[in-house]
Formats: sequence, C-alpha cells, structure tokens
Amino acid sequence: MREKVEKALEKIRPFLQKDGGDVQLIDVTKDGVVKVKLLAACAGCPMATMTLKNGIEKAIKKEVPEVKSVEAV
Repeated sequence: MREKVEKALEKIRPFLQKDGGDVQLIDVTKDGVVKVKLLAACAGCPMATMTLKNGIEKAIKKEVPEVKSVEAV
C-alpha cells in the first residue's frame, strides 16, 4: 500500500510545489492511516489543515481506497 500512496502523492506534489510547499510520506499503518509531513511553505501555512484534508487526503483516498485517513506529523 505504501507504493500506491507514494504514486498518489507524486500526482499532487507539483500543485504543492507550485505554491512553495511539499509533502513527505512518513508512514502507512496497517490500519490504513497515512502519516505525512508538510514541508516548506505548507509547514507554516494557515491553510495547511484544509490542504491536508481537502487536497492530499482526498487525492490519496481516490487512488488508494483502503486508506482510512491522512494525518500530519
């Protein structure tokens, strides 16, 4: 499942980078929780929570339906 999540992140990464941010995959748990670290501009952005849930989580779940949630660490 980790490889599928990485591929999904590769699809959204250009959009984050365009705004000066990025995301790093930290872990994928056995129960389907994806842990990511928001980097660069995303790390301090007031919209980071919205980006995480409405952007990153939505895109990952679309590509990898077995993912239950995405959390920032």
